[in-house]
Amino acid sequence: MHISRRTLIAGAASAPLAVATAPLATAAAQGVWVPDRTITMIVAFAPGGGTDVAARTLARAMEKDLGQSVVVVNRPGAGGEIGWSELARARPDGATIGFINTPNIVTIPIERRARFRLEDFSPIANIVDDPGGYWVLNDSPIRSLADLVREAREKPGQVAYGTTGVGSDDHLATLTFERQANVRLLHVPFAGSSQVRNAILGRSIHLAAMNMGEGLNDMRNGLLRPLGQMAAERWAPVREVPTFRELGFDLVQGSMRGVAAPAGMPLPVMNRIALSVEHALADDEFKRSAAQQDLPLRYLGPEAYMTALRSLRDEYTALWAQHPWRD
Repeated sequence: MHISRRTLIAGAASAPLAVATAPLATAAAQGVWVPDRTITMIVAFAPGGGTDVAARTLARAMEKDLGQSVVVVNRPGAGGEIGWSELARARPDGATIGFINTPNIVTIPIERRARFRLEDFSPIANIVDDPGGYWVLNDSPIRSLADLVREAREKPGQVAYGTTGVGSDDHLATLTFERQANVRLLHVPFAGSSQVRNAILGRSIHLAAMNMGEGLNDMRNGLLRPLGQMAAERWAPVREVPTFRELGFDLVQGSMRGVAAPAGMPLPVMNRIALSVEHALADDEFKRSAAQQDLPLRYLGPEAYMTALRSLRDEYTALWAQHPWRD
C-alpha cells in the first residue's frame, strides 16, 4: 500500500491574468463586492512554517488588489482542527478567510469526530503543492534512507521523527515508509513545521519529516540535509535530491495549501476574493517573493480545487479502512 497523488507541479501558477485597474469606487458602483473592513486570514499552524510564509506572502499581494488590510492570524493546534473549526464557524461575509492544508483538512474528520467537515468550507484557490521530504542535521550519521532503515532496525521505536501532527502528510507518509521498510520509528507531533525545524536543530529529534520547501533554506545554509524527496519527479530547486521512488520506496506525498472561506459565502463575494487571489498570483512582487521563498506554486480555481479535495477524501477514506493511522 502506498499513498499516491497527482503529480506535484513545482513552478509558476497557470497563465497570468491582468490585474484589475478599475478604482474601487467604480467597482462598487458597478455592483462588484468591495470589502469595507480588514479581512482576517486564519492560518491553522504556528508562525514561521511553510503555510504561514505562503499565507503572509499572498496576503500582502491581496491587500493591493482589495484595498483593505489582510491580517494573518495563527490558530495552531490539533493538527489544524482548532484554526479550521474557527474558520468553519465564521460568518460567510468576506471578512474571514483562511488557509487549508491537505491532507489534514480531509483526514481529521475521517479519523475522529471533528468540529468541521469539508462541506463547511468554500474552496477559493489552491496556491502551493509542496512535496514531502526527510531531513537530518548536516552532521548526522544517517546519510541516506538506507542508513535510516538500518538505524531503525537496530533501535526499533527509538529513532524520533517530528511532524505537524497525527494525520498530516508527514505522518501518513512515514507510516507508509514504515510499512514498506518494515521498521518502527518514534512519532513526535508538533503544532507546525517551524516547531519541527526547531526540534531537529535543537537535536531533540533525529529526523524531521518536513516539506521540501520548508527545509530548503536550511539546506543551503548547511544546517540540514535531505535524505530524499517524495515528489513524483525531482523538484527543480533540489534536483540533486533523489525521489523516494528512485531509492526503492513507492511513496509520493506532499501538502496542498490554499485559500478557503466559510461555506455559504454569497457568490459575488466569493468571486471577488477568488479574483483577488488570481490577481495576487500575477503580481510581480508576489512572484518575486514566491521565487525567493522557493514556494512550489500550483494554482487551482474553486471548482478544480474542490474536485481535488473530494478525490483526496475518497482516497484517504479507503486508506483508513485498510490502515487506520494512529500513534
